This record gives sequence, structure tokens and C-alpha cells, in this order.
Amino acid sequence: MAVPTFVPSARVPRSPDAPRASSSSGSLALVASLLGFAVITIDVTAVNIALPDIRATLHGGMAGLQWVVDAYTLMFAALMLSAGALADRAGARRAYALGVGVFTAASLACALAPGIGALIAARVAQGAGAAIVMPASLSLIRQAYDDPRRRARAIALWTVGGSVSVAVGPVLGGVLTEAAGWRSVFLLNLPVGALILVLLARVARSPRRPAAVDLGGQVTAVLALAGLAFAVIEGGHMGWTSAPVVAGFGVAVVCAVAFHRVEKRHPAPMVPLSLLRQRQVGVALAVGFAVNAGFYGVTFLLGLYYQQLRGMSGVAAGLMFVPLAAIITGTNLVSPRAAERFGRRTVIVLGQAVLALAMFALVPLDADTPLWLVLVLLVPTGLGGAFAVPALTAQLLDSVPGERAGTASGMLNSLRQTGGAMSVALFGALIAGGGDGGVGGGFSLSGMHDGLVVAGLVLCATTALAAWMLPRD
Repeated sequence: MAVPTFVPSARVPRSPDAPRASSSSGSLALVASLLGFAVITIDVTAVNIALPDIRATLHGGMAGLQWVVDAYTLMFAALMLSAGALADRAGARRAYALGVGVFTAASLACALAPGIGALIAARVAQGAGAAIVMPASLSLIRQAYDDPRRRARAIALWTVGGSVSVAVGPVLGGVLTEAAGWRSVFLLNLPVGALILVLLARVARSPRRPAAVDLGGQVTAVLALAGLAFAVIEGGHMGWTSAPVVAGFGVAVVCAVAFHRVEKRHPAPMVPLSLLRQRQVGVALAVGFAVNAGFYGVTFLLGLYYQQLRGMSGVAAGLMFVPLAAIITGTNLVSPRAAERFGRRTVIVLGQAVLALAMFALVPLDADTPLWLVLVLLVPTGLGGAFAVPALTAQLLDSVPGERAGTASGMLNSLRQTGGAMSVALFGALIAGGGDGGVGGGFSLSGMHDGLVVAGLVLCATTALAAWMLPRD
């Protein structure tokens, strides 16, 4: 499932040798950026609804479904740290075209995958393409609009487009899966990707700027996250003390230590360790991780709950997410005003507290809970995360020097995606190995309840952390 909101990269001063885009070129750049953001968002939400059909066709088991989600999310999270530098070195238009090309080709590979392993490998490539698309799309908008007001409106449209995609994705995924099977969810990306490339051909060329690429840091980050995800996902199936799981945790620890050393010695690290030592930055990253862990965990669980436990069709399950997406979109618009009136710290703490309450409120769900009550209980889920994140973003960017703003926002996005990936890994392990034997086609209701309690407790901890360590406005 897509994140409730996305943190835009910091504004970068226009290069003096950058070509001045025409009005038509700017409009085409905006349309291309909107389409790219929409397609990578819709793909995630649509795939969540298609998971039961994928399982029935490819026989991958719960662990396979977890990897279908996390292979994408982990690459997205890890490569986000250095994708901005790639966009600077290659130029926004070229980097965006590369990302769209990789994502589209990987989508075709997903649609043609003969087995669960091939699908997971293609999802890794999709995540890599999406990580390039995200920052490059914003850079493309920055290049296309010199006027700050027009640029602000363009970025607002870009953000709203992502929120709308959150609502469209589950419904579209359900319709496509019911009508033509899960492969059609990926095939839909092909014409959209081709259209984006056609539009880019008419967009003004982007300037290139020297930017260091931290290859060692990038490789160790990917390996650390992959090792951790493997250990958490497979721990619920193989046993937490099995040799492969212990080895996965070992790889994660070793690579995390290596990442720290690489970043400490690199002249231009993608994660400056000095930022992590700042109290407000550390708190913001922890909160971002927890908020996405709760949100991703709930949407992953509910997509399976609706279909495997309640027996709902893909279309019906997708429609159940529309009110949630509408609440998120509306709350995103209200949050900045609330932060101005009551202070960011208050909004950040309150948003997390509401989201924690939402986790505990969903614990009593079972196969007979009225659907209207499920929708009511989801209201605080949409309110909490969408209320906290905009204020959290502003708090983070104001706590770092201007030249570090882009790096800080990239770190926040990466940690938020990582939180989502880890929640899918843990919650999937819990619902596959719960004590009730896995009712509903392998879906453990007790495991779902355990996952929600874990998410609620994590959010309670970060709520207290934010209340204690963030400065009063």
C-alpha cells in the first residue's frame, strides 16, 4: 500500500546554465511527473488486492506474498538514499526516463513471471525503477517552473495525484484481477510508461550537476535491509533459531556495521552521521518509521482479511479502502493549518496517539464483525498518520541546514518505506503462524491481532519519545 503522504525533496536553486522551459514543455513535464508518481503508487495498492490471486496461481505461500510486497518496498527504500544524486548527475529528464524505462520493463517481467521467484526478482527491479522515478519527477517539476507560485501549485497537484492514486489503486486492482487476472495489474503499466516516455521527448533537456555517488554505502544498505527482511519473513516459517534465519540476522548486523564505517569515511556520504546525532532528526526518523509500520501493516492485513477471511471479491475489497484514502487526502490538507495554530509538536504527538489508538481499536475484528463497523474503526487509521506526517516533515526540514534538507527528506522517506517493509515482514509471519491454525485459507486471526498490538505499542513508544524530545513551539 502506498504511504499516506510523500515528503518532497528540498528545493534546489536553479542552475544558471539550465535551459528555460517553455509553457508547453512545463505542462508536459508536470503531466509526465504526475503519471509516473501515479503509476508507481497504483501499482503498490493494486498488487495488495491481487495477492490472493497471485497465491492461487503461483502457489507461493504467505512468505512468497510477503516478498512480492517487500522486494519492491525494500529496493525503493534503500535506493531512495542515492537516487537524488543520480538525478543530479544524469539530469532530471534522463534519470526520469531511465527510472520509467526500468519500471515499465520490470512490469512486463512481472506480468510474464512463470513462478513466484521470477515475480519477486521482477519486483526488485520495479522497486529500483520507482526509487529513481520519485526524486527525478520532483526535479523535473523544479526545472519546468521558475516562478515559485506556479511551482508550488504544480507540486501540490503532484501530491494530490498521489493521494488520489491511493484511492484508485485498490479498486483498479480489484477490477483488473476479477476481470483478467493479476497479470493485468502489471500489464497496465506498459501503455502508461510508453506515454510518459513520449511526453518526455518533448520536455526541455535537464542540466547535469556533479554529485558524488556513495556506492559502498548503497550496497551495504541494500544488503542490511535484505538480510533483516529475510530473517523476519522466514523466521515465522522456518523458526527463529533456524540456521538461515540466524544467518539473515547476522548479515543484517554485519552490513549495518559496514554501512556505518563506509558513511563515516566517505567524503560525501548519502547518510551524514552528523545528522543522525541531532536529537530532532533522530526523533523524526523514528516517528516516520513507526507511522508507516502501522499504516502499511494495517493495509497489508486488511487486504488479506477482506478476501481470505471474509470471502470478499477483489473489487469489494478494493472499495473498502476508498473511504480510508479520502480521509487521508482531506487530513493532509488540514494538518499544516493545525500545526500553525497548535504547534507542530502537538500535531505530531496527537497524530501518533490517534494512530496507536486505531491499532488497538482494530484488535477485536473477527470474521463476523459488521463491515460498517470495520469502516468506522478505520477512521482513526486515516486520521492519525495523515495528521502527523506533514508536521513531522516540516519539523525535520527546519531542524537541519538548508543544504542538508534534501538529504534529510531522503532519509525520512527511506526510513518510512523501511518501516512499511518491516511491518509487512513481521505481520505476514504472524498471520501465517498464529495459534489458531491459520483460518481462512492460511490467515491467522490471532496473528493479525498480535500484529496490531505490536504496531500499537511501537507507536505508543514513539509518541512518548516525540512528546519528550521535540521542542515546544
